[in-house]
Amino acid sequence: MAKAVQRYRNVVISGLAHLDAPHVLTSADIEEELAPALRRLRLRPGLMEHVAGISERRVWEIGTMPSTAAASVGELALTRSAVASQDIGVLVNTSVDRDYLEPSTASIVHGRLGLPTTALNFDLGNACLGFLNGMSLVAAMIEQGEIDHGLVVDAEGSRFVVESTIARLLADATPAAFRAQFATLTLGSGAAAMVLSRADLVEGGHPYLGGLSRAGTEHALLCTGKREEMTTDAHRLLLAGLEIAATTWKEAVDTFDWDPRGFDLYAVHQISKVHTRAICDTLNLDESSFPLIYPTFGNIGPASIPTVLSKSAQDGRLSAGDRVILMGIGSGINATAAEVLW
Repeated sequence: MAKAVQRYRNVVISGLAHLDAPHVLTSADIEEELAPALRRLRLRPGLMEHVAGISERRVWEIGTMPSTAAASVGELALTRSAVASQDIGVLVNTSVDRDYLEPSTASIVHGRLGLPTTALNFDLGNACLGFLNGMSLVAAMIEQGEIDHGLVVDAEGSRFVVESTIARLLADATPAAFRAQFATLTLGSGAAAMVLSRADLVEGGHPYLGGLSRAGTEHALLCTGKREEMTTDAHRLLLAGLEIAATTWKEAVDTFDWDPRGFDLYAVHQISKVHTRAICDTLNLDESSFPLIYPTFGNIGPASIPTVLSKSAQDGRLSAGDRVILMGIGSGINATAAEVLW
């Protein structure tokens, strides 16, 4: 049986950036709009902060397209990498939120960044694990000698789906509908980008060593999303996600001879307080090594993990030689654990 292990010897992160959406939308703001529905359901205010641990999230200006934010954060990552745009061999956009069904959002970002005609460009979608999958794909291309540098971008916008959900719940709020759509109200907006390079072509890069991914696709329909609506069986999704996370983590620890507590930072996809604490408990990890962004940024999908990493670097939380785990669970269900040496 194939092991499906991704390990890289000559790949580094040469540029990393994130963008916070400019406008704060608090949970109190959402609950104020939902007040008539909450009264009908006899739910007390403060539910999102108490249950999910999310006090606020960010949204873009009205009309902001994913490609606009993705191009902006991609340009920032390129600037920080010192890699010329003309040297990029592939651009991968991993956003759940996209401009159109076609053309690809990646093609629009490619044009805005002025990347060369030789640079491949395409969208890659795998829910909240898309960015990690994009990293692995670009790393494999570098390792195989196909390209020297690649750019992964992601931009998520939550304004439309949150506003649509509020309107739907105000029109028809049942206990079942509220439970199924509660997770939608935790979504936030943000963008992140990363340049990956061949190690001998750049100075000061951070080795991306790779890892492994595992699937539990018998649970694929526990969370389904459309542009205007996302429905989630939150309890069953949490249990199934923890199960595949535990399997993936154990296999990664055994395969790579990792010390489970031997990492300096865990950049984990963050959904809520319940989810993050459950991950720590299930994997027996110290939550103090998990930089938390969900309380003030909510769930920003595939942009979450690179944003945690970027903010940690920006805040001086990372030092040379630190060992970092990138880890996430995404609807599908899929799980990934990968290693970076800072």
